[in-house]
This record gives sequence, C-alpha cells and structure tokens, in this order.
Amino acid sequence: MLMSQTLLNFPFDSLQYAVAGSIVYPPGGRFGPRIQQDIQLVMLYTGELNVAIDGRHVQLLPGHLMLLKPGHEETFTFSKTEETWHRWIAIHLNSLSDKTRDSLYKLPECLILTEELNRLTDLMLIVQRNVPYDDAAIRSLGLAALHLYPRESERVLLQKEKHPAVYTALSWIHEHYPEEITLERLAKQTRLSSEHLLRLFKTNIQSTPIHYLWEYRVNRAVELLTSTGLTISEIAYRCGFKTSHHFARLLKQSTGRTATEIRQLSWSGLRK
Repeated sequence: MLMSQTLLNFPFDSLQYAVAGSIVYPPGGRFGPRIQQDIQLVMLYTGELNVAIDGRHVQLLPGHLMLLKPGHEETFTFSKTEETWHRWIAIHLNSLSDKTRDSLYKLPECLILTEELNRLTDLMLIVQRNVPYDDAAIRSLGLAALHLYPRESERVLLQKEKHPAVYTALSWIHEHYPEEITLERLAKQTRLSSEHLLRLFKTNIQSTPIHYLWEYRVNRAVELLTSTGLTISEIAYRCGFKTSHHFARLLKQSTGRTATEIRQLSWSGLRK
C-alpha cells in the first residue's frame, strides 16, 4: 500500500507565475481587505499576525506558516507593539480542478515552519532577482513549495499519532531515501533494536520499515516522472533503486503501469 498523504496535482503548464516576498510591518500595521488571487504560503518570523478570512479570524504565531487559498476576502492585522516580519510564496494558477481544490482544503491551515521551506523561500528570493515571475525556473520552485506543504502536513500528523521512534524513522527515510538503507542502519537512528523497530512499524503503520522505504521511493520516482524530463535510469538512481530493472519491477507492482506509461499519461494531461 502506498503511503497515505494528501496529493496535490498541479500540471506545470497551469502555473502562470510564482513569486516570493519579504516585508517588515511597523507596530499597528494593517493590510487589506483584498480578494486572494493565488495559493499563498505566509511565513511569520517575528511579531504577530491575525488574518480575517471572509470574517473568520485566524492567528498565526511566529515560527509558523499559513496556507491561503484563492477566492477569499482577507484582511491582515499586525502586532500593535512590535515590528512584524513575514515572508510569503504566492503561486498563480490558470485553473484549479475540483479534485485538487478539495485536496487543498483538506490540508491544515497552519503548520510549524520548517527549515526546508525556509531554504526554498531563500532560493526563490535569490532566483527571482534575475528572472521574471513567469520564468520556468521560478515557477518550478513555486511548484516545489506547493508539493512540500502536504509533506510537512503529513510529518506533523505522524508526529502526533505515531510512536516517537516511528516518526524518527519515517523522517530519516524521507531525508535519506536515495542512500543505501538497511533495517539495522534505520534502527540505529532510533536507538532501538531492529526487532523492536519492526514491531512498532507493524503496529503503527501496518508495514515494515524496508517495505515502507521502497514504497516511498516509488512515490518520489512517480513525482519525477510526471514533473521532470530526467531519464528513467537517472530517476531510478536518484530514488535509490539498485538497477533500472529493479525500478521497473517495483513501479509496475505498485502502480500497475510502466514508467513510460506514467510519463505518457502525464504529458497527455498537460496537453488537454
């Protein structure tokens, strides 16, 4: 069974532009009302931020980020006593399918801000100095931010619902999946015996650590097949498969399709 997470399907051609920004508001600052036109990730670092969304108030704490969705009226109110520094990533799409919109609304509205998203924002701010907002490079980074949010959501849910050692192992797999990973090496990261970690996995996620690892690799490979022009051999290598034949066998087993079929379906969808 493939790992369960909210998947967002944004064909690359549907992204019109992406932009990142950073601003510091003085005490008592206010912005809006405005109608949100984009999917926007707002990251708060200092101060205080309260957002009225169609009259419903949401408070964002420093060290957290918020997901804003298009079509809603928003008013931002900042700290009355100190400066408020926040950054954002905005992605404008030509269209949003009902299925993707539903998936978007299933995600948590606020999450803890991670270093991965911080680094992605840093990179967008640097790249957009030299390219327009509709350039493929900056749109690709915006797309990466959209796909990162569900993963961070999943990570938070895992942390709340699973045994701490299982969460540690899953997080380590997500960061090191291209590497050579054995049950013993994974157990070492959790400071448990291999047997104990295996029991925890079967209890918490009804799988084994190695089975989960290979499923995660398949999921990442499918993402690369549908969003990049990398060769199948390169994708297999980047996702930790021993050989292209091994990749082909597990991909067919997990998805029922070959790599070529998955890629053709993806391009067919983009042309529609």
